[in-house]
Amino acid sequence: MRDKTEIIRKRYDRAAKYYDAIENMMEKKWFSQWRKLLFSHVKGPKVLEVGVGTGKNMPYYSQDWEIVAIDFSPKMLEKAKERAAKLNLQVDLRLMDVQHLEFSDNSFDTVVTACVFCSVPDPILGLKEIQRVLKSDGLLVMLEHVRSKKEPIGTIMDILNPLVVGLYGANINRDTVENVKKAGFEIVEEKNLLSDIVKLIIAKPIK
Repeated sequence: MRDKTEIIRKRYDRAAKYYDAIENMMEKKWFSQWRKLLFSHVKGPKVLEVGVGTGKNMPYYSQDWEIVAIDFSPKMLEKAKERAAKLNLQVDLRLMDVQHLEFSDNSFDTVVTACVFCSVPDPILGLKEIQRVLKSDGLLVMLEHVRSKKEPIGTIMDILNPLVVGLYGANINRDTVENVKKAGFEIVEEKNLLSDIVKLIIAKPIK
């Protein structure tokens, strides 16, 4: 698993320079409104963003939150630090892998992710770590793309997945809702944003 993590880390390091440019069109058309919706469900004061990437969620942070934001890619984290400085945000940015969180149990009121669990090598392990660091009354708030349950779309995603993983390190056919349940969460809300492929997922830990 560690080898897989290193492979994906290197892919994101390579992509950091042009990551925002590649997603610019999708950001304008869809992601900006989805991010706004995502962060409307976040409650503070202590918030953890997993997979901060280049920091594209930062404009939606509240000044009232104590935010820790992590990423396992040093190059992506460099971009996030640049964005935080431009926005004059006080964010505790750390190099860290969600599969091995360096936080105490029951540390955060909300953990938020945006298109992260497609690329975590062991998603259930990562989600269990999130469950551990969330307070008993905390929330996991996710914007994630998943395998479609509509056919033949789902099967096509299965066929294409090895190619996408090889090129980019992201899986396009994961059942993230089921993984969240397996990791010890109860689903509070599951909302389709683009067909049944992009979802808003809100869950609470079962403790």
